[in-house]
Amino acid sequence: MKIGFDNDKYLQMQSAHIKDRIASFGNKLYLEFGGKLFDDYHASRVLPGFQPDSKLQMLMQLKDQAEIVMVISAESIEENKTRGDLGITYDADVLRLIDAFQEKNMYVGSVVITKYSGQPAADKFRTRLQNLNIRSYLHYPIEGYPSNISHIVSDEGYGKNEYIETSRPLVIVTAPGPGSGKMATCLSQLYHEHKRGIQAGYAKYETFPVWNLPLKHPVNLAYEAATADLNDVNMIDPFHLEAYGQTTINYNRDVEIFPVLSAMFEQILGECPYKSPTDMGVNMAGNCIIDDEVCCEASKQEIIRRYCSALCDAKKGLGSKEVIYKLELLMKQTGITIADRKVIGAAKERAEETGLAGAAIELADGQMVSGKTSDLLGASAAALLNSLKTLAGIDPDIHMVSPKAIEPIQTLKTEYLGSRNPRLHTDEILIALSISAATDNAAKLALEQLPKLYGCEVHSTVMLSEVDVRTFKKLGMHLTCEP
Repeated sequence: MKIGFDNDKYLQMQSAHIKDRIASFGNKLYLEFGGKLFDDYHASRVLPGFQPDSKLQMLMQLKDQAEIVMVISAESIEENKTRGDLGITYDADVLRLIDAFQEKNMYVGSVVITKYSGQPAADKFRTRLQNLNIRSYLHYPIEGYPSNISHIVSDEGYGKNEYIETSRPLVIVTAPGPGSGKMATCLSQLYHEHKRGIQAGYAKYETFPVWNLPLKHPVNLAYEAATADLNDVNMIDPFHLEAYGQTTINYNRDVEIFPVLSAMFEQILGECPYKSPTDMGVNMAGNCIIDDEVCCEASKQEIIRRYCSALCDAKKGLGSKEVIYKLELLMKQTGITIADRKVIGAAKERAEETGLAGAAIELADGQMVSGKTSDLLGASAAALLNSLKTLAGIDPDIHMVSPKAIEPIQTLKTEYLGSRNPRLHTDEILIALSISAATDNAAKLALEQLPKLYGCEVHSTVMLSEVDVRTFKKLGMHLTCEP
């Protein structure tokens, strides 16, 4: 795949700027982390070369100075809010993230449950944390938040929240998803620290929108596509423009809340250390783009993928027409259509030839490999197998998995496990291929090609089962489906 982003430069620049920010605030910084820490696949898709765990790698360079505070809203726990990309609830994801941090020898200090008003599910979760020897704190809803500043910045507002005990100069405040209360947690801590005579500061780590790219740059428009359900929009930061005469990009929620934040800082610290929302951020991503054309094309493809996903969500009754309309508008602004995703045309062509569901995979060198529905395999499983053959230089007519080996698996599925579909899914054909690889050199060679599928595009003319979706996701492939 073509690379458009220098990941090593990013890690170096980002960690250096965070160290500078810690020093500027008397050696205590609350750093709000937006986006995903371990698996920022959106960033890796629109900035080819950005590693999904880049943020984690950067934090690893600062791990002796850092501790992590996880934030989760009691409302999210009560509502069983789920992470769309992983399919797990926010409370389960908090525990997953804690385990993942600890495996990297990073110190997780505590969990903060925000917007707490006696929710039973939040109480149960807190008991679970206690049983796991994880400290937890409660923060409460504040009447008039965020506009009633005199009440918020008082003993009846932030003062009612439990003070989070921290021990390191860099406190990373992160959460399983948006709306968890990360910023409010940081500001509450500033209030408590100030009351204790401790000088502390706040900054924000956001990758998107990229402040030093144009407003309608495809990378920034792809961020709008990713947050279409939240109705976020990118905009020129008017505070930065007024203070410095420099055009920078931020997003509406940060711009709208900045006057409130500025007033809160003044009340807590005596003055606001920032003149604009852009000032608050630590974001060097825009300085690390090494091929703008590659990143532009990757971002355009991401917008199309988001649009396809929204159409499927609507078909399942999960999405809204407003999201689809917004994504259509973004596609028009970027000058792209569905036809610009070439793998869609290849899959549809295959389906029209056979009259059955089809699938296609675009390999890294631009080759199109398709698969058809047969008695033995689903179209996506066939396309996957054909891609591995192509990458390994194996004759398409060679059977790497014998039909006689597939038939017993079909019998197991239909007669013993109650499945109505005898055709093998993508995970099942990979397991069958792995078994064949023990005795067949061609199968072994094909299996060794799997890493080459990372980042490749795949499209199906029907919506796939969850097992197929998960398999493509595990392979790092970018899947879209017809609704």
